Amino acid sequence: MTRILTGDRPTGPLHIGHYVGKIVPTLAALEHADEAYVMVADYHAFTTHYLEPLSVRDAVEEMVIDYLAAGIDPEKHVVFVQSQVPEHLELAYLLGALTPVSHLERVPTYKEKIQETGRPPTFALLGYPVLMASDIMVYRGDTVPVGDDQVPHLEFTREVVRRFNQAYGFDFPEPQPYLSHVPRLAGLDGEHKMSKSLHNQIDLRMSAEETEARVTQMVTDPQRVRKSDPGRPEVCPAHQYYEAFVPEEAEDIATQCRGAAVGCVACKSRLAGRINDYFREHRARRAEIASRSGYVKQVLHEGGIAARKTARRTLDEVHAKLGISRLGH
Repeated sequence: MTRILTGDRPTGPLHIGHYVGKIVPTLAALEHADEAYVMVADYHAFTTHYLEPLSVRDAVEEMVIDYLAAGIDPEKHVVFVQSQVPEHLELAYLLGALTPVSHLERVPTYKEKIQETGRPPTFALLGYPVLMASDIMVYRGDTVPVGDDQVPHLEFTREVVRRFNQAYGFDFPEPQPYLSHVPRLAGLDGEHKMSKSLHNQIDLRMSAEETEARVTQMVTDPQRVRKSDPGRPEVCPAHQYYEAFVPEEAEDIATQCRGAAVGCVACKSRLAGRINDYFREHRARRAEIASRSGYVKQVLHEGGIAARKTARRTLDEVHAKLGISRLGH
């Protein structure tokens, strides 16, 4: 049986980098899954957005709308909010009992997030990988669609699984990554990956006009000053977008770029049109889903019940094997 767990933090609108790096591989993985749990990771959002709880709350429904518009089907897949299932935190505590602090401190994103936020490190930020391991293990997930930046976290989860299995005689599966063919999309600044916190993104909810304006701002090859200068598509973020959204045109546009047959302005204008074509149906579905009063809340309510039922079975087994008594048992 193949069981998938995937999710995102509701720290703001999903962008097209999320789409190609996370949603596309999720949809591909779902085609072969027996069970799938699609999680809005609101507890994880508090590792960096603990002073903006209302913004986290407001981002939840927007994220789910994008999930559903992309093709995630709540009739087939369990769509839920992490905080609806307290078993995540309960299992995380037990996993934390076996997790050395030194192992947490060497996770790459720990120091990155401290630098990014400019705030003192917190218990929640340090323990983020343990909660992520719990998210997967509580559903016995064996496949996790992730971007390449999350692969170290998944390897950490595999270490936690091995340690827990060995200590207590469990058979939790070691989850495997399911990567996108475009695991990371460069941001509009040309220096960093696309990120909400860096404001270098194109949100899925943006209109065609907003998308075009954003693409126009995109940094291209810094060494190409004039249209007559030959370009270097291998270092130009715009070319990566062609490879992601219109791969059938990528080679042709690269040849034109190297031969100075197309300028950066024309290249970006053409790219904006292709991106808008790619997301035209998504925008239409998104608008239709958003217009259905109470629909998303109902999806999350039903998903939360289903997710907790599975998670509770796992915790019952853990409690029994560890000798932890529950009220009424």
